[in-house]
Amino acid sequence: MGSKKPEPKRPVASLADLTNHKLKSRAAAVSIASNAMLIVFKLTVGILSGSIAIISEALHSGSDLVAALVAFWSVRRAAEPPDERHQYGHEKVENLSGVIEALLIIAAAGVIIFEGVTKIIDGPSLDHIWLGIGVMVISGFVNLVVSRKVLYPVARRTQSAALEADAAHLMTDVYTSFGVAFGLLLVKITGWPYFDPIAAIAVAVLIIKTGYDLVMQSTRVLLDETLPDDELEEIRRCVREHRGDIISGYHKLRARRAGSRRHVDLHVLVDENLTITQAHDIAEHIEADIRACIPNTDVLVHVEPRTHKGEGGEAATPRRDESGAATPGGDGETAG
Repeated sequence: MGSKKPEPKRPVASLADLTNHKLKSRAAAVSIASNAMLIVFKLTVGILSGSIAIISEALHSGSDLVAALVAFWSVRRAAEPPDERHQYGHEKVENLSGVIEALLIIAAAGVIIFEGVTKIIDGPSLDHIWLGIGVMVISGFVNLVVSRKVLYPVARRTQSAALEADAAHLMTDVYTSFGVAFGLLLVKITGWPYFDPIAAIAVAVLIIKTGYDLVMQSTRVLLDETLPDDELEEIRRCVREHRGDIISGYHKLRARRAGSRRHVDLHVLVDENLTITQAHDIAEHIEADIRACIPNTDVLVHVEPRTHKGEGGEAATPRRDESGAATPGGDGETAG
């Protein structure tokens, strides 16, 4: 297996943004309204023009509407507090929503390819071509505005996997709308009607790649992939600031993500002569520092004495931290 590609360093979102569930719900509602309007618009023009590409686009917008409804439900569900059956919260619902929306993208592309091939075999018949071009251009610009100016900005501010998937879904509609408009324009210029289904099939193939990328992105979170390198380094920095002060080292650092929430746990080594209360205070202090560095994070710090022996009874061996310096109690870590 190849090594994971390094992710670009991103600004840390504020806690207010990460927990702004009303903002996420409003963005999803805008997507629902725009998609419902475009379905009626495209279907009417598609029937009038006889363009299989426009009718396929109406079906694509139908999948967009379903995706928007899924996103709206998921952001509201993810906002619910932990309960007896879901003690870690419901944030992963957003990542599950991302997978569902990605599969809808792939399914919509499959329908477009099937309809395009059928039209090529049966022979296309087009009418009202300029009307079809107009509705595709308008549809493309509407979805471009909703995706780039509404969904993507909110998704980035709140780190919402559901809204990011919905924004990507709408961008595939932008590509298909402009692609269909271009195909119809070629039909008008050349008089060869097969440009219509060929353009639809070509764009559908590109859409499948978008769906695949979204599936991979969401499943990584569902499978508890570790946090990006920049976030792990920020956590390490927060903990290292206390080395030699209140702790002698740390190890077994693990971190994962669920929706926009992070979960971090690690072991710290402290003076064995501390009282339980003092050790507990140190753990809470480090937990608070990590939450300040990475907002919207659940942190669990396990305290061990410097003389702690491993599971096999062996004494703790020196470890090396990122700087290469050995520490008696161990300052290495494993991120998982």
